[in-house]
Amino acid sequence: MPAMGKLLADIRKGREDRALYLAGILPYLFALGCARAWVTLAVAAPALRLAAPFDLHDVFDCAMVLISIAVALAARRLVPLNATGAVRAVSAGAMVAASLALIAAGAAPLPEGAQAALAVLGAALGGLGFGLFLVLWAEVLSCISLIRIFLYTTASQLAGVVFVFFCSGLDGLRVACAMVVLPVAAILCLRMAFRALPVADRPSPVVPKFTYPWKIFALLALFSFAYGLRQHQLAAGAGMHSSLSTAIVMAVLFAGAYFFSSRLNIGALYRSPFVLIVCGFLLVPSEGVFGAAVSSYLISMSYSLVGIIVALLLYDIAKRLGVTVVAFAAVKGAEQIFVVGGKGASEALGAAGLPASMQDALIAGLVVAMMVAAMLILLSEKELASRWGVRILDVGGLVEKTPDEERREARVAELAEHARLTPRETEILHLIAQGKNGPAIRSELFIAEGTLKAHTSHIYEKCGVANRRELAALLGSARP
Repeated sequence: MPAMGKLLADIRKGREDRALYLAGILPYLFALGCARAWVTLAVAAPALRLAAPFDLHDVFDCAMVLISIAVALAARRLVPLNATGAVRAVSAGAMVAASLALIAAGAAPLPEGAQAALAVLGAALGGLGFGLFLVLWAEVLSCISLIRIFLYTTASQLAGVVFVFFCSGLDGLRVACAMVVLPVAAILCLRMAFRALPVADRPSPVVPKFTYPWKIFALLALFSFAYGLRQHQLAAGAGMHSSLSTAIVMAVLFAGAYFFSSRLNIGALYRSPFVLIVCGFLLVPSEGVFGAAVSSYLISMSYSLVGIIVALLLYDIAKRLGVTVVAFAAVKGAEQIFVVGGKGASEALGAAGLPASMQDALIAGLVVAMMVAAMLILLSEKELASRWGVRILDVGGLVEKTPDEERREARVAELAEHARLTPRETEILHLIAQGKNGPAIRSELFIAEGTLKAHTSHIYEKCGVANRRELAALLGSARP
């Protein structure tokens, strides 16, 4: 009972702080939620049944891999992607064109060959558009704090499941309309999220040299291949896109971060997918007893979980090393090829004519071997901190700043924008808000005393105050 009381007290505590974390979530929620719902309706669990010579989901994945590789190679010349809106327009155009092609392939009275060609074209355009959307989304998301990244991403994926649920009951015409509207809504919401960012927090066009965190990518590749081995045998409601298994994982993660952000142990989450996926594959040969749902859900949930953890690690590295997350997000998108490879390996085993039980046993053994390899990567996780700057694997590692610090920074940004302070004046205002005195500010910014006095005088004049005490009172009037 005392433990339960403490749990309830933790939930009640800091209600305003938790509300602060969710401030401005709606554009993010609808951006990724609409985009993921669109992918589900278009190719993952298609609302339109189309005949094509290839698996349209594979075509979609391969196109996404190609555009992701192109963005990764050209990242230094492309960033910031959201600065002009051109890349957003290409992404939206490709997804809308994909929807129109898929709709035409299913509805237009065309020869069978032409319908198949339209379907393949639609899937390819969809992969290109969604691949671009993911890197655009990652760039905008990287500008906010890690706790918000975690909350916004999990909530958005949960929203995608809700959107698919409501769209699944629509008739053909309304589904077709949804397939056109959803990508447009996703890009417009992404634009809103980017424009709401303070100018000082927006992505920098300067990309310093960096090394790719290959251990994280290797970990995701192993899970992607393992998931691909079972992708086409998953039970209804399981899968990596907007499915019930995704909803379960994201709801649990969101609730844990929202109510217990200071206690959330990312290190424990980092290890949990191994248990889920091994248990899932070991249960495959016993599906006649337990049914396919248990193993399918465990496998799907493990892949969703590792995906969100890998993304979080990459955001952490990008923030701490000061590099663009676009290159990391693009490589993460390109690793979808391992899902395709895993599916191909599973089909090759099926074509070999082996009994189903032997195939399941071979695949389970292969996955256990891969997870052993993944565990070896995991055991050297200290290098993630020493080499790439990962700091979030400890308990409470998601919370970079206290709510009071976030309120203070929000107030500084609000005041700087209202008073039209210069970037240097805004920087000094941030330091004043932190309680630093003149010598400390001069030491940190490497400026002379006269220069600091001139900047401070300009800040007082623009903010309408006479001295530091009045400025401190003005900064303390932040809205909760």
